[in-house]
Amino acid sequence: MARVAAIDCGTNSIRLLIADIEQGPTGPVLADVLRQMRVVRLGQGVDATGVFAPEALERTFLAIDEYAAMIKEHGASKVRFVATSATRDAKNRGEFIDAVKERLGVEPEVVAGDEEAALSFTGAISVAPPAPGTNVLVVDLGGGSTEFVLGGADGPQSALSMDMGCVRLTERFWGQEQPTAAQIAAARAEVNGVLDEASRSIDFSAVDRIIGVAGTITTLTASALGLRAYDSAAIHGTELGIEKLLESVESMLSADRGTRASLGYMHPGRVDVIAAGALVYGCILERVRVATNGAIETATASEHDILDGIALGLSG
Repeated sequence: MARVAAIDCGTNSIRLLIADIEQGPTGPVLADVLRQMRVVRLGQGVDATGVFAPEALERTFLAIDEYAAMIKEHGASKVRFVATSATRDAKNRGEFIDAVKERLGVEPEVVAGDEEAALSFTGAISVAPPAPGTNVLVVDLGGGSTEFVLGGADGPQSALSMDMGCVRLTERFWGQEQPTAAQIAAARAEVNGVLDEASRSIDFSAVDRIIGVAGTITTLTASALGLRAYDSAAIHGTELGIEKLLESVESMLSADRGTRASLGYMHPGRVDVIAAGALVYGCILERVRVATNGAIETATASEHDILDGIALGLSG
């Protein structure tokens, strides 16, 4: 048994998983020791400026310092740090990489979109492997990008990362303001254009099951379940009707900031970006439903995602 630490540094949040890797009947499995998340908005302004903002770096470094102390406290023998969309896009990422290495003693991996997608698939199916002969579409909706992975029991068949995420879309279309109907329509048109492009690489008509991961999707699931507080155990593995999820999408788009902030399950760092994230997921669900001629009527939320995939990569 080995104790490992995995860090997923995205556009909106940075997360830590410390886990023991054990050998299960079909391969390595994770036994959680600690999971942590900090919303640091590393990707603040990167879509417009192409560089990390100093205050975004400062917030992220503070979180990494916290994580370094936790890793030491819990005695993890291996550490893996993976950075995704915002770091891929930032011209001053060298400054960020050097600072991470100084704090953690490991070289950050700035992974390409296709590898990010494969890691998400590995994590999402780690607790619910696809049945033989079925195709699972894993959707990882992040702050700067969304990953699509179509695969089965033998692993991913096709994967794609698109520059379409809740932070990026919020900054492009309405920022801190309440979105207008015109802004929502413009954002929806852009997302559907991206999905047109995605459909040339991912066969949405071949999907037998959808698994959605990351904060936007788990938050929407909490909304659809009517939770008063965020409850990972209630959310993980929950399969809900697409119509029910679309009702939550519309609720997020129409609610003002104060209403979203007052929701007991809403993380404060998601209040400003959840509407855009909801719009993206709603468009994806509708696209798959149409592509499968209505055969796909539900989607499942998973709390296991790229973070688990990063940790499992340390099993060798």
